[in-house]
Amino acid sequence: MESATPTQAGGVGASWGAFLKSIASFNGDLSSLTAPPFILSSTSLTEFSSYWCEHPSVFAAPAQEPDAAKRALLVLKWFLTTLKQQYASRSEQYGNEKKPLNPFLGELFLGKWEDNAGTTELISEQVSHHPPATAYNITNLPSGVRLEGYNAQKASFSKTINVKQIGHAVLTVPVPSSAEPDTFLITLPSLHIEGLIFGSPFVELDGSSYITSSTGFTAKIDYSGKGWLSGKKNSFTANLYTTGNEKDVVFNVSGQWTKSFEIHSGPAKHNSKDNLIGNWDPSPLSELIIAPLEKQHPLESRRAWSKVAAGISKGDLDTVSLEKGKIENAQREMRAKEKADGQTWQRRYFSALEDRADSVLTGLGSAVGLPENGDADKTGGLWRFDAAKSEVAHKEPSLSEEEAGKMAKELLGQ
Repeated sequence: MESATPTQAGGVGASWGAFLKSIASFNGDLSSLTAPPFILSSTSLTEFSSYWCEHPSVFAAPAQEPDAAKRALLVLKWFLTTLKQQYASRSEQYGNEKKPLNPFLGELFLGKWEDNAGTTELISEQVSHHPPATAYNITNLPSGVRLEGYNAQKASFSKTINVKQIGHAVLTVPVPSSAEPDTFLITLPSLHIEGLIFGSPFVELDGSSYITSSTGFTAKIDYSGKGWLSGKKNSFTANLYTTGNEKDVVFNVSGQWTKSFEIHSGPAKHNSKDNLIGNWDPSPLSELIIAPLEKQHPLESRRAWSKVAAGISKGDLDTVSLEKGKIENAQREMRAKEKADGQTWQRRYFSALEDRADSVLTGLGSAVGLPENGDADKTGGLWRFDAAKSEVAHKEPSLSEEEAGKMAKELLGQ
């Protein structure tokens, strides 16, 4: 990338200052605020679902463990290994955090991993636009380990940008020699953006998140970043304990979620070489395989946003604004037409539970502070993967170029 001239650098600096002033004075959810093109990433939020599983062998490992406590520890380990990719990969790639593209309703991101864990499939879909919410389903086919969930964000400004993540994930793990799987309910951490004043924003996690299992174990992860005087960036501590008794710590984990961490048995106060049972250092990621652009469905992220992404990579902000506007205007027209016709957009892979309770939230939600409706009023619904819809979608014949073009024109203005 070419370095900016003094004039360009001054222009970007002035624009960044104006952007900071706009968010500081904005009253409401910052997620609805249109970001200037110069801070946009070429990646849509629907792609972020892939960050849950870029180490498929770690994702699938709990299915091989017969002991419930050790299985819960393997799930905790997997969760911790996802944090770097979910919250730090963009700042490492670009030098600072970029704002992802806001997905349109019905946007898809499909892919798979092929490695020593076998085939692991990813389905991600934007299931709600007002409020925005992304649902996902990830399945490791050989082991049967499956993750499904959905999330939305609510952003506000108080000295910095604070983001509350709304939603949850459910991990289903087949248990060796048992007809019943082990089910894990996972909450999402809150975060805030550091480095705004210097124009080099990055994510820092804060507060706590939880993982609780149907076999009686709960993990609490506490996040703490580098303070003014002490501490290390991206630090955390985690305790795995018997559900309902936080003092009965079976395992504890500590370190930095971007670098490495250590796993010990028992409570942290007894940590030593004697009770050290493992550690983690970031390992190479498995490559996510996606179809070439020309073979993707018109609603798949990289095909739908390809012209916007090309404009961002070239620094052509006029093209970014023009192409982004085409998609947004076409979507507004589509929503208006649906309203006039008394119709609603049909989700391709997910359905909202409307007439029955969710057994996972009913059974496990109270242990991690989640309501039985899963905060459905804040995410457009309580979303679950619909296997019947998925089967239909997979059986649909591929669109011809003419059909794909017609759909892209109607839904995306392209």
